[in-house]
Amino acid sequence: MKYDREQFMAHFGQVFESSPWFAESVYERHGGKIVSAFELAAQFEAALRRAGPEEQLNLLRAHPELACAVREDLTGESRREQAAAGLDACSKAEFKQFEELNRMYRDRFGFPFIIAVAGLDRHQILSAFQSRINNEHEQEFQTALDEVCKIASVRITNALHERA
Repeated sequence: MKYDREQFMAHFGQVFESSPWFAESVYERHGGKIVSAFELAAQFEAALRRAGPEEQLNLLRAHPELACAVREDLTGESRREQAAAGLDACSKAEFKQFEELNRMYRDRFGFPFIIAVAGLDRHQILSAFQSRINNEHEQEFQTALDEVCKIASVRITNALHERA
C-alpha cells in the first residue's frame, strides 16, 4: 500500500507523540510505501535511533505525564491509551501517588515517565513506575526510547486497521 505525503502524515504524523518530524523523516526515506505494520514500526524505530540525543530527548519530553487529573493538551491517542489502562479512573490516593511519582521521575531524569500502557492496568503501571525510578539515567533513557517504540507499534497497527 502506498500513501501520498498528506495521507501519510494524517495517519502516522502522531505515531511519535507531538513529534511529526519523525513521520516526515520516515516518509522521505521510504516514500509512503507500507508493506506491513511491523515494517513501518521498524522504520519509525530506525528514525528514532538515527536521531541525535537532543532530538530523542525532545521526543521524550513531548510525552504527557501519566494519570494527570485534567489534561486538555493530551493527544487523542494518549487520551484513549490512558483511558484503556484505567488511568482516568484512579482514586484520589492513586492520583496523588501518580502526581508524586511524576514529579520525582521528572526531577531525576528530565523527562516524563513513559510506558506503553496497552495491555496494562494502573496497578501494573504504578509498579513499573516505582521500579524504574531507581534506574541509572542512561538505562532509563534507553528504556523510555524502547517504550516509545512500543507505543508507536500499537499506534501504527491501530492506524492501519482504521484505514482497512
